[in-house]
Formats: sequence, C-alpha cells, structure tokens
Amino acid sequence: MTSHSMKALVVPTAEAAFEIQELRRPEPGRGQVLVRIAASGVNPLDTKIRAGKADHARQPLPAVLGMDLAGTVVTVGAGVTDFKAGDEIFGLAGGIGGLQGTLAEYAAVDERLIALKPAALSMREAAALPLAVITAWEGLVDRAQVGPGQRVLVHGGAGGVGHIVIQLAKARGAQVFATGSAAQADFIRKLGATPIDYRAQTVGEYVQQHTDGRGFDIVYDTVGGASLDASFTAARKYGGHVLSILGWGTHSLAPLSFRAATYSGVFTLLPMLTGEGCEHHGEILRAAAALVDAGALRPLLDPREFKFVQATEAHELVASGKTTGKVVVDVTA
Repeated sequence: MTSHSMKALVVPTAEAAFEIQELRRPEPGRGQVLVRIAASGVNPLDTKIRAGKADHARQPLPAVLGMDLAGTVVTVGAGVTDFKAGDEIFGLAGGIGGLQGTLAEYAAVDERLIALKPAALSMREAAALPLAVITAWEGLVDRAQVGPGQRVLVHGGAGGVGHIVIQLAKARGAQVFATGSAAQADFIRKLGATPIDYRAQTVGEYVQQHTDGRGFDIVYDTVGGASLDASFTAARKYGGHVLSILGWGTHSLAPLSFRAATYSGVFTLLPMLTGEGCEHHGEILRAAAALVDAGALRPLLDPREFKFVQATEAHELVASGKTTGKVVVDVTA
C-alpha cells in the first residue's frame, strides 16, 4: 500500500460480507477536510443498506458503508477555516447518497457535517453519538421545542436513539417517561426517566397514571408501527406533539386530529442526500459536545469491541437486535 492509497471495507452486493480493498486515498475538495478515521459507529440503517433494503438511503452497491465517524483531521481543502490538521472531530458524514462511508482509513468529508470531538469522550464513544444525537435534537428541539416542565414520553427509551432522547429532554428541563421491557426498567431509570412497561399497561392506563389522563406534551416514537399508533392516543389535547423516526407505514390520524395535536416526521439523512441544511448538523454536534463536556449527555456503548476486520460480525450483531448499546468498529488502533 502506498501513501496515496488506503484500506477500506467494501460491500460488493446485497447481504455480502465486507471485503478489504485497497482504494485510492481521497483528496479533500473545496469545503472538505481529509479525516484519518479512528472509529465508525454501526447503526441499524447501515445493516439495512448492506442488505439492500434501504432505498431511501440511495447508496448503491458496491460501496464503502458507515455513517458515523470519529477521527483526526489530516489536511483541509480550499475555503476551510474552522478546522486544521490535528483537530479531533466527529460527525455523521458518509455512507449514503453515494458518499463514501466511514469504514475506511480515510474520508474526505464536508466540513459542515462535523464538529470538534467532545473532550470527555474517547474516539469510540464519539463515533457512537452523531446519528443518534442529531435525530434526537431535530425532533425534540427543532420540531417540538422541548422545554422546562413539559412531560415527554419516549417510545423505546433503551434504544440507540431513545436513550439519547431521554438525556436531551432531561438536559432541557423536561420530565421524562419512557417505554421499554421490564428488563430495561433499571437502565431507563438510571438515565433519569420513569420507566413504563408497555407489556404490562395499556396506553390509557399509563396516560392516566402519569398525566392524570391529560396526555403527554411530547411523544417521541423511535419504534414505529403500533408504537406510533399508541403515540397518537398518548398525546396531550390542545397542543400535544408526536414525533417519529419511523413514520413510514399507514396510520390513522383520527386520534391525533381529535386531540388537536400535531405530528412531525424526523428524517436525519436529508442534508446528506440533498446538500441542504448541512450547517445545522454541525451546529447540533457542537451543542451536543457542550452537553457531553458538561456531564449532561453520554452515549451507551455495547461492551463488545470489533476490529476493522470484524465489521461483518458487528453488522450481524446490530441486525440481530441483541445489542446493549451502540456498536462501534475500531478502524485504526
């Protein structure tokens, strides 16, 4: 391998294992920085892209996958003023829309999509955060404008996005409740939320118990399907707001309409697919880094560690749904 090449993991066809290939090392264009990648987070969406089941991500195979990254700036392209060589950064910056993914030694990324890494996090921890925290922020802050005293219900509170939603809502002064299994109750409680066993209580029962029947000010659905339907009946009358990252099915809006409540879909990939709104992703990451360094936000990592050559195993674990936190692949030691 020469100084102008790099190792990358390529998925040749749908559902195939990753192949290590030697590719030309990218050069940063205008507004881009070249990053030496230390770690790449693995999201459920990454596994769907690899399986050929995520047309909305517009990532044709063969491709280098991976959206989340943490690493070090090597050099910068023309017009870049906010970053310099040696800066440690993190971001959601590739793996969809034809963009090179982060399961590679290097990537040239849009400077608008990254931010300086929180000092309190390791590279592995930082790589676990971008997609989840941007998704949480776009729903809670941008759409619902969460604030002090509001009651927030999170469906899937122990999940990759859900556990970040809880922490962000708490940091902004909300009272938080989260659905999960009985086994997840202690974890949800440690995050600062009141656990709700969705198998043991109906929607009507927990709405009555925790809101005196009035409903929650904000309901953030990270599960989809029946959980989104439940969200529509759990929202507060006159101004309740339901958010979902999986609002792709067919649902009746009648329960929401009869409450005079509102709905917002969250589609975090849009800036990378369209090139519009990229600056806001960087803004969110900078705000999240400040919360991390203030001790108000922390990503949960799965205890299992995966080396670069074990990326296929990491994907299979995430696809199985049997993780206990975000899975991260170490790209460089």
